[in-house]
Amino acid sequence: MVSKAPTWEITDIELSNDYEPPLDLFYKIEIKIVANTDEDGNIFEPEPGQLIALTDRRPTCIDDLSTPGNSYSIASIKRVRKKENTEDVYEAKILTSKPIELKQYWQKDDTYIYGFGVYLCNMTTFIRIWNALNSDPDGPSIYIIKQLLQPDSGVGENCAQCFSRERHSIDTSKLGAVIRSFDLNEAQEEGVLSCVAARECSHKNTVKLIWGPPGTGKTKTASSILYSLLKRRCKTLTCAPTNVAVLELTSRFIRLVMKSLDYLTYGLGDIVLFGNKKRMRIDDDDDLFDIFLDYRANVLSKCFAPLSGWKHHLELMICLLEDPENQYHEYLNSEVKRDYEIDNDDYLKEEKELLAIANQQTNQEKRDIYSQGPNICKQNEWKKIVNKTLRENRLSFKEGNKSKYDKQEKKDFLSHENRIKRLTFHEFVKKELNSVRTQMRTFAVHMCTHLPTAFISLRMVKRLFECLDWLDLLATVLSNNSITDQGFKLALASSYADECKVSSCTWQYKLCMTRKECLERLKILRDMLILPDFFDEYSIKSFCFKTSRMIFCTASSSSRLHTEGLDRLEMLVIDEAAQLKECESNIPLQLPGLRHVVLIGDEKQLPALVKSEVRSILVCS
Repeated sequence: MVSKAPTWEITDIELSNDYEPPLDLFYKIEIKIVANTDEDGNIFEPEPGQLIALTDRRPTCIDDLSTPGNSYSIASIKRVRKKENTEDVYEAKILTSKPIELKQYWQKDDTYIYGFGVYLCNMTTFIRIWNALNSDPDGPSIYIIKQLLQPDSGVGENCAQCFSRERHSIDTSKLGAVIRSFDLNEAQEEGVLSCVAARECSHKNTVKLIWGPPGTGKTKTASSILYSLLKRRCKTLTCAPTNVAVLELTSRFIRLVMKSLDYLTYGLGDIVLFGNKKRMRIDDDDDLFDIFLDYRANVLSKCFAPLSGWKHHLELMICLLEDPENQYHEYLNSEVKRDYEIDNDDYLKEEKELLAIANQQTNQEKRDIYSQGPNICKQNEWKKIVNKTLRENRLSFKEGNKSKYDKQEKKDFLSHENRIKRLTFHEFVKKELNSVRTQMRTFAVHMCTHLPTAFISLRMVKRLFECLDWLDLLATVLSNNSITDQGFKLALASSYADECKVSSCTWQYKLCMTRKECLERLKILRDMLILPDFFDEYSIKSFCFKTSRMIFCTASSSSRLHTEGLDRLEMLVIDEAAQLKECESNIPLQLPGLRHVVLIGDEKQLPALVKSEVRSILVCS
């Protein structure tokens, strides 16, 4: 209803540079958001693809648009962005149906506006459908579309040549045992095995149908299929008509994946969920946040940054361990002394904890630590660290703040009495080590979580965390209160021959050995872990699309994949397929390389939508 439609004030309007009548009627406008702009009292923001009516007065009903003396025109929003230094003003480029009369109107609050913009609908999905329907009729994906639409296409039939062989292979494999552990009934298990076996067939394109009324386990079966396809390394796109349906299936699937991860969060990088962040309300679901594309691109952009990312801090650590005295001299010669405080002094807090542990240890316990390997931080302890790091970064992203490792080291411009005390050599190395180590650990957690397995191997991830374990051990050694500056310099200057002469129970021996081991491992990482040379979020998103194995989105949003140069897809899974318009299904069906399709739903199920307020009240009562 027009009377309840979101309405904005047009505070400024001018001709665009590409304004060329009679067709290209482009204008630049300023839109001011008015509180309570939609019927629920929520702020409704302008977006590209929206169709609006430009009027000289706020309409109370549809008849107001055609009242004599009241003019209006239809406009499509092409681009929009928030105006700098404002909270409620947007700059937009629009295409109108007819020329606009540039006339100001006075309001009761002594302000002038050019009229109102009344939201009518969002044309994005319709445009995507139109483009899909007007694609090449002889394109490479037309065969599977014809097979899907023909009533006598033999939908659901298996390839006799491949099915029995592949079915036996799955039954006797670890995957078969996993599928049987999902507590599926006979029909559900048969559906999973049939879909997974069809993927291996190279003789024919197949369309599988999974049907069942509400409550028969369609979503459970679908998540089991997706899990099996992930384990088979099958590049799969999963769609649904609505964000709600996409999120429900993705949540069920992620729960299965999280239970089966081999090492920490390694493997989540193979899964990508994308779409409109606000409509999906992704902030409310932490389980899905780590696979959401916008968040992933934001995190990886910081990891890939050449002057502040992983590579930069890796080089800092190598330089510190190779020549700590030179680093200390640079610190002394700098005009402004560096402040090592980082976000609530987390790393200093950790240093105090290490110091407290060291003070509480008996001599025998210290000998035990010095004689053992670096595996003092076991996998369950790493899980706590990973969960804490991800939780803090999710919160930081939601609040729109920069995360810890994105903040530049603060410079001290305080007065003389408040100036930071000049650090001794031992204090400098200890604090610099902790500062860089803390940020390296954050980067490592995010690379483990967000890089796809096709880019970083499990062996490399384990090497990464083993190196961090050695750095933790080195930090523990440096936290010894008995270390003096002179003794510290002598220990660093010791040659390998000298190391062998020193008792293995002393901190000097442990320092030399852990320092050497850390350097070797850091240099291996520098040579073997080569990150991409781009760090802009657009390139990172394209990188994620090309290297991930499981992609989740709405059917309409899958149009984006046509422009991403996506590697060939093998399988398309559509949940709630009966609720999807046939014309809209053409969008994902035309993606290159698609060989198999799985349709899941119930053709008799009605959409969960009530448009009548009276009906809604009666049902609730």
